[in-house]
Amino acid sequence: MSGFVGWALDRDERAALLTRFPPRYREVVADHVTLKFGDREARLPTETSGEIVGEADDGRGVQALVVRIGGTTDRPDGSTYHITWSLEPGRAAKESNDVIARLGWTALAAFVPIRLEPSASSR
Repeated sequence: MSGFVGWALDRDERAALLTRFPPRYREVVADHVTLKFGDREARLPTETSGEIVGEADDGRGVQALVVRIGGTTDRPDGSTYHITWSLEPGRAAKESNDVIARLGWTALAAFVPIRLEPSASSR
């Protein structure tokens, strides 16, 4: 299975968030937050809200927004909750984890509350 279990970004909020956080790269993702990847047995999470608390950008084609859910930015697998925001062609959403781990992230001056919809995808 190559899908994820986590949260879909609320569609009604997405357009406003794209205005607030303009995508820096050509491919806009701005789609979901991963809890677990590739786990057929994973259950849907119960949280329905979070906060955008920071941003990471490698300056070469990966932009991600860091999200706090349930009081933490730490995913159970040791990575960081995030939304891959935009990518340059040839870059992949999974690279957001590496960018955040390698370069860290910058906290926002004011956190942005968001609605999240528990979701699973088999893509």
